[in-house]
Order: sequence, then C-alpha cells, then structure tokens
Amino acid sequence: MVLQSLKNCLWLSCVLRTPKAFFWSTASGGLIIQSVSNDVYQNLAVEDWIHDHMDLEKQQVLFLWRNSPAVVIGRHQNPWQECNLRLLRQKNIKLARRRSGGGTVYHDLGNINLTFFTTRKKYERMENLKLVVKALKALRPELDVHVTDRYDILLDRQYKISGTAAKLGRTSAYHHCTLLCNADKFVLSSVLKSPYKGLKSNATPSVPALVKNLFEEDPSLTSEMLLDAIAKEYATHHQIDHHITVINPADETLLPGISNKTKELQTWEWLYGKTPKFSISTCLNMAYKDSVLDVKVNMDVKHGRIEVCNIDLPEQWLPPGLYSELVKSLTGSKFCPNETTTLVTTLLRVCPQDNELHSRWSLLCENMIRLM
Repeated sequence: MVLQSLKNCLWLSCVLRTPKAFFWSTASGGLIIQSVSNDVYQNLAVEDWIHDHMDLEKQQVLFLWRNSPAVVIGRHQNPWQECNLRLLRQKNIKLARRRSGGGTVYHDLGNINLTFFTTRKKYERMENLKLVVKALKALRPELDVHVTDRYDILLDRQYKISGTAAKLGRTSAYHHCTLLCNADKFVLSSVLKSPYKGLKSNATPSVPALVKNLFEEDPSLTSEMLLDAIAKEYATHHQIDHHITVINPADETLLPGISNKTKELQTWEWLYGKTPKFSISTCLNMAYKDSVLDVKVNMDVKHGRIEVCNIDLPEQWLPPGLYSELVKSLTGSKFCPNETTTLVTTLLRVCPQDNELHSRWSLLCENMIRLM
C-alpha cells in the first residue's frame, strides 16, 4: 500500500508539471484516470468537467474514484424522502446531488465508483456492466455475478452489488456505477431510511434492494485489486495501454474552472433547492406536562422553500398574534433547520416575558425544526 501510494504521488507530480493540453491528448482512443481525492463534490465535479470539456470523439474515458462517507441522490430526487438528514448531520456524512438521474446510493471508502465517458452515439451501459462482470470473473472465476435488465449487477442471483445512473448530453454521455466492496452496511441501511411520514412527492423514488459486499464473499479481495482488474479489462476491450493516470481534482491548471463546479455542487440551492415540489401532512405528538398534544402540520415546499404553511394548534395554547407571526415567518423561508432556528430565536425575543408561554413556544419550535 505504501509503495502504491508513493507510485501514485510520483505520477501525480509528473502530471501536474505537464501542460494540460498535452496531458489530455497523450492517449489516443482511450484514457483511464483515477482521482486522488475522496471528496464527493470534487469527484462529481470531475465528471462534469470531462463531460463538458473533453473531445470524446477522439478519446473514451474511464474515471475511477472513491469517496469518504456520503449519500448521493439523483438529480430529480427528494433528499427528505430518500435519507435521514438528521442522522447525516449527526454522523458528519455529506449529502450530494449528482447531475445524472437514478436512485440514491451510500458511498464510503469501501465503495468503488466507475464512470464511463463516450459520445452519445457510442453510449452503451449494458456493455459497460458486462465489462465489469468480466473483470470480476477474471479475478475470481467462482464469483456468481451477472447483469440484470434493470442495469444492476447481482451477486448470487439476489444481492445487489452495483447500481447504475447516467447523463445523456447533446453529443456526450456518461454512465456511472457503484461497486460494493467493503462498505459499512449498518450505516448504509441507517442513513438510507427516511423518518418522514406523510410526505408526498413526484420526485423519482429509489427502489430498495438487498445488498452484499464482495468482500463478504471473498475476504482476500481488496479495492485496489478490483480497480486494477476493471482498468485492465477496459484497456483490453478498447485496445489501449493498461495505464492509470492519477489526477488531483483540485488542480485548476489541469482542470480549468473545476473549483467553481465543485462549489456549485455544495450550494444549498443545488442540494435542496433543486428538489421537485412536495408536501408534508403530519401530526406532531408533543408531550407537555401531563398530556400529549396533537398538532397537525401541513406544508407545501417548492424549490426547497415553504410555499404554504398551516399549523393546527389547540385553541388558546399560544396567543394568536405569536402563532400568526410564526406562520408568516416560515412562509417563503427555506425548509431548513438552521434557517428555522434563526427565525424562531428572533421571534422569541419579542415574545411576552412569560415562563409558561416560553415553554410552550420552545416546544412547538423544537418540533417544527425536527421536521426538517
């Protein structure tokens, strides 16, 4: 591992001293590149950069990458519907929205990501997945792996080890897929479980599946072995040198404009604001003193902002003016715990100095924030 890391660093320093125009034209027919970064936003930005800048008529590209813990949703998905956002925040797991469609996946360093770039005319995801299966079989012939009609790769005919998504541009296209090697399945199942009840949305829903790590089937496998086997099969298939070029996604001299692409993928407007319109109709069971209050909440959320807000409180539980201010403040604001916390803190300052009232107000606000 140390020798491999040293080899990668030496190659990287060579690449960074090479004029970028020369670098992207060194291999005719095909290029295999690997990211040194484990940052999900940087790696997704590389995908965007290659799609937007490379001449895929001259060069097909295989991009290999791995991420630190992250949940990655499809372009047309709803994060509140797809994952447990509060748990993500608690565990410091990143949320990312990619530019391709498809469902939600969990990434960590036990997961390999592969992106196949071609022209739109040459785009063929089934062939790419068959290539991955062929590489796995070459490495371990006894593995029972095959591609389904849904473009998944199954292990032992029932366990999903790879999911697929794609982006088809006007002239360029890419197909990316995951490969479960040794991912934390406990965290995976925990974070990909939304706690929301009463959420209605037209966003693309994910399809749950049984999953299994390749390492569970054969503990002698390593991520490096799998990456190398896939790269070798890709090189053989496209009749190019079996050579992996290591790149740094933060390097502007190599990838002009990459920083802006990375920043855009981290903005609230992209992560949450791109969510298709949805509504929430739920009941907050608020324990107060010796009783439980049922508070009905109905919201419409568009572009990640609260468009309509109705909170059905028991009569005289809060002064009508204070309740009205809360609804008024929430309407038009981001459906976001941080923004809502700021709003209710501001309103609390103008709340009458009454301990009972403060307790009731705080309880309601805490429950509203938990909704987000």
